[in-house]
Amino acid sequence: MFKVSDIITTPPAEFSTPLQRKVYEAFSALGIPFERVDTDPGLTMEDCRHIDEKIGVRIVKTVFLCNRQQTEFWLYVTSDDKPFVTREFCGALGIPRVSFASAEKLEELTGVKVGATTILSAILPSAAAVHLVMDRNVAESEWFACTDGTATCFVKIKTEDLIGKYIPSTGHNLLIISNES
Repeated sequence: MFKVSDIITTPPAEFSTPLQRKVYEAFSALGIPFERVDTDPGLTMEDCRHIDEKIGVRIVKTVFLCNRQQTEFWLYVTSDDKPFVTREFCGALGIPRVSFASAEKLEELTGVKVGATTILSAILPSAAAVHLVMDRNVAESEWFACTDGTATCFVKIKTEDLIGKYIPSTGHNLLIISNES
């Protein structure tokens, strides 16, 4: 049985990563209320379904992409039920073909391991050059749920707090695109 805690409204007592600490410090400093659940490692879509049920909103899918030269990087947030179509993503941004970036680059630039990819990584200085892209359907939803930078803790906040407070506090711009898939 996949373990999902009851809803918690306080930060973890101990932080697993520097990113996790920064996320909750930012929530506090920016006055962003949150709900979170502690879980077994949430690595599959089936795992996420258990989490979705507990927190009452679907976990977003976040992919880490790069150009062929591995000099440009994108964190793309979309709904979990939309397939990622390279042609559509690149067409919406007017960029050449992209592919999935390596696990090493993911950890180096965003401070997370595979399975914990999150737009909340934007707060890290190492993520300064990573482009943030979000599907319009996600941006227009009331709630946003993702990992807190670990594969064992998932957080839910108002999407308007993410877009209006958190992302601007990181110095990033967020590009919102329409994905037709």
